[in-house]
Amino acid sequence: MARAGIGLGSNLGDPAANVRAAIDALSEVGTVTGCSRLYRTKPWGNTAQPDFCNAAAIIETHLPPRELLLHLKALELRLGRAPAERWGPRAIDFDILFYDGVSLDEPGLQLPHPRLLERAFVLVPLAEIDERFAVAAEALPPAERASVEANP
Repeated sequence: MARAGIGLGSNLGDPAANVRAAIDALSEVGTVTGCSRLYRTKPWGNTAQPDFCNAAAIIETHLPPRELLLHLKALELRLGRAPAERWGPRAIDFDILFYDGVSLDEPGLQLPHPRLLERAFVLVPLAEIDERFAVAAEALPPAERASVEANP
């Protein structure tokens, strides 16, 4: 069994419901052992789009990293994601943030996620459920941390 951190995000339809459904769907790839609150965040990259709902989850899985990625991409499609522009609007997005004990740099899969420590919308929810990331979240610029608000 391996432990992996998964980032989730949505900004189309009912983003909070989409993220909750995605968290439930993670049971198809492993056992969810931790889940952050939902957060409202500003878009990153392409900023001319609706705000996102983001969360992070920790799973225990038997799937190796590449197989986990393939399963997550299939779940995205089943949950309504349509191919679109990079960093554009989406019904759901899964990212493997880390996979304990694994460092990879392959086409389409880098572990840990190469921008993990730069993105408050990922790091703040992840730090909530994995204390190893708390220092990095606190080191983000205050304006970055302020852009991530817990959903009521």
